[in-house]
Amino acid sequence: MIDDILPAVAVAAESFGPPGEQELLPAEAAAVATADPVRRSEFAAGRAVAHAALARLPAPTGPVLPGRAGEPRWPDGVVGSITHCAGYRASAVALARDVAAIGIDAEPCMGLADGLLLAVAGDAERAWLAELSTAGQGTPWDRVLFSAKESVYKAWYPHTGERPGPADLTVRIGQAGTFTATLPRGCAAPPVARLTGRWLVRRGLIVTAVTIRAATT
Repeated sequence: MIDDILPAVAVAAESFGPPGEQELLPAEAAAVATADPVRRSEFAAGRAVAHAALARLPAPTGPVLPGRAGEPRWPDGVVGSITHCAGYRASAVALARDVAAIGIDAEPCMGLADGLLLAVAGDAERAWLAELSTAGQGTPWDRVLFSAKESVYKAWYPHTGERPGPADLTVRIGQAGTFTATLPRGCAAPPVARLTGRWLVRRGLIVTAVTIRAATT
């Protein structure tokens, strides 16, 4: 499923259903040794799909440890992202020579909790969502917007070291499975000030993805 919204230079792995028992590499196990069982299970399930995705690349393998903000730290020469929600987890990776950063996110296909939209969307975004709701009934556009912002953050933070909040990004969702994200002024912007991503609703899930292209010489 996640493959359908990624560029050809990226590879992915995903799994559905309960996370099950997954084995961690020693360094990964040490990183979550004091976490509660639910967190350890989620972490292990995410690392399982991360290693499955890495196995599809001509790149070194090794532990995928959490960084200072919890972001996955990939082997040298690799960029990637991990996401999980109830009943689903996925990872997407690519060679750094092809892609500067990847962000993916998965959410249940349901509307946001009351009051949350005001915290993540500006006036213009809420107006666009109202238009989408009129034109396309049945899709929880507010959750698509939230997921798109999560994907942008997951690509942007590892690439720039900056941590924008959802309200700092302006995202416009297109009905044809795409979205654009405008970055705030004054940031250490990627190669472009606007990113284009893709979204998909399938199997009771919303998945989004965005990539930042590698600089060309």
